[in-house]
Amino acid sequence: MAIGPDETIFVADAINHEVRVFGFDGAHMRTFGREGAGPGEFRSLYSLAWVGDRLITFDPVQGRIGEFSADGEWLGQRRTTGGLTGSAANIRFYPVGENEVFRFAFDVDAGAQWIGLDNSGATGDTVPFLTAPEYLPGQTGGILCTWEEGRVGFYGHTAGAKWVQHPASGGVMYSAWGYFYRIAVTQGESDTLRVIERTLPTEPIPDEEWDAGSAEFDEAMERWPGGSCNPRSYNRPERASFINEVFVSTDGKLWVEVIRTDGNRWEFFDPEGRLLGSVPAVPFKERTVPVFRGDHLATIRQDEMDLDHVDVWRLERQPAGR
Repeated sequence: MAIGPDETIFVADAINHEVRVFGFDGAHMRTFGREGAGPGEFRSLYSLAWVGDRLITFDPVQGRIGEFSADGEWLGQRRTTGGLTGSAANIRFYPVGENEVFRFAFDVDAGAQWIGLDNSGATGDTVPFLTAPEYLPGQTGGILCTWEEGRVGFYGHTAGAKWVQHPASGGVMYSAWGYFYRIAVTQGESDTLRVIERTLPTEPIPDEEWDAGSAEFDEAMERWPGGSCNPRSYNRPERASFINEVFVSTDGKLWVEVIRTDGNRWEFFDPEGRLLGSVPAVPFKERTVPVFRGDHLATIRQDEMDLDHVDVWRLERQPAGR
């Protein structure tokens, strides 16, 4: 999803290879795109994002970033390395400003990285994928797999302690090992700008959450046997993670999804690391991510009939004392 101008939502339909546009009232406004390799067509529609007044689309299998106007007019393309597959929660755009996003990329020599983009092209900011410190307990980081035919896949675990990271404007990186509520804010290979820490009580990991968290990797191994994966499996930690995900909104705020058995919460911080507030975390479908823009948050929810719904939320500041 991408929150567009004038209270609109742009939704990537990966099954039908098209972009559907809705108003905040749920009314369908227009649809554009189709399957193919020509202008305005998609082979794998993984992600959408706005850079200035342009909507860009990420087609990692085809190795193409498409550019569109708000009306769906094809404006051109940018080429990328093709053949990436895996969860769209990882292989996607990472919006960090009104005219700045990062895209996930993989290079045989450089490894996983994020490459900065704006409405005129590459920004020049390239942020390497940081490796989780091996000495930390409860390690369950993602699994990177490659196949001889050129397919590449990254499979994070949705339960337990995991290594999370998100680029920010100017090539800044937020990273955390969810086993601790400790977020490092870094720039470059060794420049630590600040550390954000909070203290919360520990909680256990339910068995059903652990099994569900490894399902995507298990399905990939069944579908594409013979892959070379590092590591070969997940390690289950002794206690639950404090942090499920971190995101950066287009206004520069850091959003931290805090794991709690009585219901996860979003805690959000300003760019200097000051806690600004906390709201209940709304559920969203696996392999999707929330979208933050201005005072709005959009999520994809799947109901008991496996139908997808897009929910739009407005953040409102409560009066003092409430």
